[in-house]
Amino acid sequence: MIVPDPGDLQDLVRELHHQSTPWLPAGLASRLDWGAPLRQPCEVVSAARLRGILEHSPGDFIVRVAAGTPLQEIQEELARHRQWLALDPPLTTAPAATMNGPAAAGGSIGGLVARGLAGGYRQRYLGVRDQLIGIRVLRADGVAARAGGKVVKNVAGYDLMRLFTGSWGSLGLISELTLRAMPLPQHRAGLLLQGPAPLLVARVDALLRAGLTPERLDLWNPALAAAAGLEAEAQLLVAVASVSAEGLAEQLAAIGGSGLQELASRPCAANELAALLAAARPQPPAPGTPDPAAWLLRLGATPNRVAELLARQELESLAVDLAASSGLGMAWGPATSLSPAQVMALRQHCRALGGHLTVLRQPPEAAAADNALTAWEDAPSRALMEAVKSRFDPKLQLAPGRLPGVARPARAAQAPASP
Repeated sequence: MIVPDPGDLQDLVRELHHQSTPWLPAGLASRLDWGAPLRQPCEVVSAARLRGILEHSPGDFIVRVAAGTPLQEIQEELARHRQWLALDPPLTTAPAATMNGPAAAGGSIGGLVARGLAGGYRQRYLGVRDQLIGIRVLRADGVAARAGGKVVKNVAGYDLMRLFTGSWGSLGLISELTLRAMPLPQHRAGLLLQGPAPLLVARVDALLRAGLTPERLDLWNPALAAAAGLEAEAQLLVAVASVSAEGLAEQLAAIGGSGLQELASRPCAANELAALLAAARPQPPAPGTPDPAAWLLRLGATPNRVAELLARQELESLAVDLAASSGLGMAWGPATSLSPAQVMALRQHCRALGGHLTVLRQPPEAAAADNALTAWEDAPSRALMEAVKSRFDPKLQLAPGRLPGVARPARAAQAPASP
């Protein structure tokens, strides 16, 4: 892995382009095994030394950061001004011993944007790309480009912020981001509902129809509930926030109103809410123990059919956390919890329910097989994605084998051997 100094990064990328060397853009390199397996050896170029908050305007709620800055560091600095980024930290799957300090566990802000995976906070604050107001990138040929922020026009007519969010390193290296900060809620609490999944889904629909705007509506299957120290039955965690204690109490009263007769419920104070959210995540494997997230799936269905999804037999031994109002979420489990054939069946079922399934991680033996699962299926816009890829990376050097929405991207021509 190459970790260049900021002043050397552009020259390095230009040299890689000149030599037609395949390379993978990375942040802190903490989740290199996520996404489609790389189809050929390549250099990993880390932005870990592109670090720090470059500008923060608390009055305008704008923060400009280098892409290699850990999300945790940004949140800690913003908290000093009673602000935050309304983003979920990604799940931690690597052993703690491989992390470069505790802040690395949450990954870099650039890596988070490159994956584009929003969590439960999307319920109230929308997705990752909705938090972006500016971006700087390095193209495969080393040319720097920028869009948004204080710049009025996007280069070449492309909306770089949307293109690079969820691009998985296939279009270039993100070097800098400008994001919209939010006021940090002064009061938070939650309500934990327990019962059959169809009744919990009906409760979600009732809450949204009532015009309530909770921060989170997280639907957990029995396996995840048990892992979080709760009874092994489906759970709905409703999280709310307000600038005043009175406003918080009003929201909780509305959520806990009529319609709960068939559901067990209990309130959660702010500290318990935070503990539950932390517990409902895979823990990094200890040395010599099975990887609890050898399978990591991004899956979903249309919101009115998530109860059908949770009822699938393939998910019984996996922990499943869904954002109930969008139907999207994560599922994870050890290598023995699923077979590739079961994942294929689950993918087909998600499609039938109006959703999709992305294989973010799979056990090494499954990934190495000749018929390894593709990370994602071909999207209807595959031809457009390949055309954009050819404009940004004509030599197909970047992240070989990873192009979102393209199950099996074209291979790059082999670089000529050095004399």
